[in-house]
Formats: sequence, C-alpha cells, structure tokens
Amino acid sequence: MMIKGQNPQNIVRGNSFSEDGHVGKKFDYMLSNPPFGVEWKKVQKEIEDEHDKQGFAGRFGPGLPRINDGSLLFLMHMLSKMKPVDPKTGEGGSRLAIVFNGTPLFTGDAGSGESEIRKWVIENDWLEAIVALPDQLFYNTGISTYVWIVTNRKPKPRKGKVQLVNGVELFRKMRKSLGNKRNELSKEHISTLVQTYGEFLTSDIAKIFDNKDFGYRRITVERPLRLNFQASAERIERLSEESGFTGLTKSKKKGAPGEREAEEGRVVQEQVFGVLKALDATKVVKNRDAFEKRLRGAFQKAKLDVPMPVFKAMMSALSERDETAEICTDSKGRPEPDVDLRENENVPLKEDINTYFRREVLPHVPHVWIDEGKTKIGYEIPFTRHFYEYKALRPLAEIEGEIRALEAEIQGMLDEALR
Repeated sequence: MMIKGQNPQNIVRGNSFSEDGHVGKKFDYMLSNPPFGVEWKKVQKEIEDEHDKQGFAGRFGPGLPRINDGSLLFLMHMLSKMKPVDPKTGEGGSRLAIVFNGTPLFTGDAGSGESEIRKWVIENDWLEAIVALPDQLFYNTGISTYVWIVTNRKPKPRKGKVQLVNGVELFRKMRKSLGNKRNELSKEHISTLVQTYGEFLTSDIAKIFDNKDFGYRRITVERPLRLNFQASAERIERLSEESGFTGLTKSKKKGAPGEREAEEGRVVQEQVFGVLKALDATKVVKNRDAFEKRLRGAFQKAKLDVPMPVFKAMMSALSERDETAEICTDSKGRPEPDVDLRENENVPLKEDINTYFRREVLPHVPHVWIDEGKTKIGYEIPFTRHFYEYKALRPLAEIEGEIRALEAEIQGMLDEALR
C-alpha cells in the first residue's frame, strides 16, 4: 500500500493487540506475515482485560495463547475483521491468509488457550487449507513456515473439510543467499501450489480431511491407590517432614502466647512419637482401613487426642505404595485414584472412547477407569505426521562395510604420518 501509494491513510501505527486501529471495520481479504513467537507480556493487561470483559464480543474470546507466543492473537485479530455472511443471500464473507511457523499447529494440550483457539476456528468451519512452504525461504529465519487460509464463506465442496498441501520440496536454490534465505519458489512451484489448492483434489502433495480428524478427547485414566502401612523407625522419621505434623510447633500468635503454643505443640509431637514407637515395627498392614483402626485404637489407649491434620500426616508418613496391597476406597466404597499413576490418553473424536479404552488401555493395565469429569476436547494439526514416509534403514552389512573402510583409511593416514 505504501509503495504503490494505495490509501496510505489506512496504515495505522501502534500495537495491534492493545490498539485496534480499525475498530468496527470489516474487510473482504486480509494478508499477514506477523513476527513468529512474539511475546505479548508488555500488553498482557490490555489483552486479558478484553478477553475477560468482552469475551466473544471482543477479539480474543476463544482463549489466550501462552505469553511467549502471540501468533494466534494475530489470527483472532484478523478473524474479528471478517464480514458476516448473509444467511438468506449468501453474500458477504471474507478470506484471509496468515503465515505461521509450526507451533500454532500443535502447541498446547486440550483445554489450553492454543487448543481452544484451534477448536473455535475448526468447529466454526473456517479453516480452509494449510500450505506448508520450504524452509530457508525468509531473510531472517530458516525455519519451515505454513500459510493458513481461513474463510467464513467456504464453497460447498469444502464445507466440513480441511485441505493440507505439502510444498516443502517445491523450491530451487538461490545463486546467492540473502541472510537465511537460501531457497526460493519458481513460477512453476507457485503454479503447482495454486493449482493444487484450487482443484481441491488429493495428490502426492495434498490431502483432504474432515474437520473432526483434527479433534480428540483427552481422557484421564486413573489407577487405584494401593498402600501398605508400617510403623518402622524409618517411616516414623518421615513424620518430621509432614507439614501437618510440623505445624504443631508453629503459631500465628506473637510473643509469649506464641512461644507457649509452640511449646505445647512440641510436647504433643513427643507424645505422638511415643505412641508410634510402641507399635509393632515389623508388622506390614496392606489394608488402609485396618491400619487406620489400629492406629486410632493405639491413640485412644494412650488417651491422646490428635488433630485431624496430624492424623493424616501419620497415615501419609507410615505408608508406601504397594501393588500387592488392597485398594484404598473412599467413604462410599469407591476406589481412590493414585495421582502419581494418573495418565492421559488422546482419543480421536471419530472413535468411541470405550472402544478405544478396551483396546488400548485395559489389556495392559487392569483395574483402571476413566474419570469422565476430567475429559476435555482438544484440536491439533499434526501436519508432518500426515505426510511422513517411512524410509527403510540401510542393511547393517552395508553400514559395517563403510565403517571398516573408514577405519582402514584413517589407519593408513596415521601410518603415513608416523613414517
């Protein structure tokens, strides 16, 4: 615009995130090559305020990416400038293209800001295509780049679909590099990419997917908590590291009252140690309820009433994980999860969760279950995975032959140098 003198007054200075220079304006077409991995900490307050207060009425309603990469903020800013489509006439709508590096494709698990933004774009059926370009194509970076083509007016054949075009091999070497720019697209390469995108057909460099192919449910797989209990000297010693126990000697009061309260706590600590050391140190109990009953009985016999935080600290210090122990249950008899053994699985949206669970999880880990309250839907676009081609490794004999030849060559050079 500036070079050609086309409406230079439309160029607005300022930070696009904190100062929307085109408030209320909509555009037919938009192009952008924003900086990669730009940090938005300096305008964090303004962006978070717009997200929290305006929601989807503002630009950043779907979510916010991590603070050190604002790429998807540029995309949402552009999406806010799309013209709406008239549902009766079909008129209106916009198309935009934005250049990204690879991180916006997959960064962020289900529920994260990045995933929520991708989910919003794809479930609204706005993502039309992504074109992967060769690396070393830009002056200031040699990384691979991707052009996202987004529109709210998809033609009928493209509705519910996303096209991936792999153009990473379409380039020619420059006679003289310019900074990191060593590759360039010829007219033939550009024509191939444009034709591939325009024809909307599958080929060796293009694949077409349903929107749901990029979605998944992130399920939380829980394994039961199994503990054994023993009042051994080693485990009793651990009690000194439990916050519920050390809190006995801490007081919020100041001066003499605080010191008196702390001293009373130290007395209780010594009494607790005395009761525990009187228990059978050799006996290992593999049922939590049975050990808890035994422990409570010991303190009742000693006529020592301890606060609940202290009792929980004792149960924690005297326990160890044991796969042969009985499953710990809650007050309703339900298995308690072992948070340290908690795992997550990503189940494709198109696949039934229970079918996946029976096939991929249960055969390997019995007595597990899905915590359905933690299930989240996420979206990612694993571009390179869809175009990966397996290349068989060379035969070992061939590799060994090359190594031996190199060793002989090196030995010959050493013998010559020593003569």
